[in-house]
Amino acid sequence: MRRENPLREHDALRNRYFGLRHGESEANLAQIVLSDPAVGTVRYGLSERGRAQVRESVAAAASELGGEARVLSSDFTRTRETAELAAEVLGVEEVELEVALRERFFGAWEGTSNENYQRVWAHDAEDPEHEEQGVESAAAVVERVAGLVARLEAEHEGETFVLVSHGDALQLLQTAFLRLSPATHREREHWAPAEVRALELGGEAGE
Repeated sequence: MRRENPLREHDALRNRYFGLRHGESEANLAQIVLSDPAVGTVRYGLSERGRAQVRESVAAAASELGGEARVLSSDFTRTRETAELAAEVLGVEEVELEVALRERFFGAWEGTSNENYQRVWAHDAEDPEHEEQGVESAAAVVERVAGLVARLEAEHEGETFVLVSHGDALQLLQTAFLRLSPATHREREHWAPAEVRALELGGEAGE
């Protein structure tokens, strides 16, 4: 089944969007793939360095984000902790958990060395629909995360959303905003730990 980018037909955005990648996590330090919600939602939170990264990054971006931003987050421990720190820095009272922002699922690579990401990404470049080894396809991630943005666009106007998520999910969300093939997600600028980045439409509607 060919999946479509939910932002493909949008001419303009009614709201402002920023992505925030989680800070350095315990899974990063262990150098393992950690994408199973059954594990990731209860373990492997931020390292102390990761917490400091988030505070510094969000504080630096606070004036751009404004005082009325809404913080939406993956329910994984590392992202939830990132979102809670971001909300504290921004003076936001509530973090809204969204499963649509979860980590990409890496199937049989779960718990293995994070060097195996490279295997999946190389295959993504050839076929963004592939599900080899039970991996969630790049195209499916686009449909999931960009679908959340499309829903927010339909339900809200004039708001600022901070979307707290994971490296692959944000790389792929960036391609959706730019109306580019998810096959190109590793060609985009990589998201650093705790990086805040504005998400804006690019290309032409319908591309």
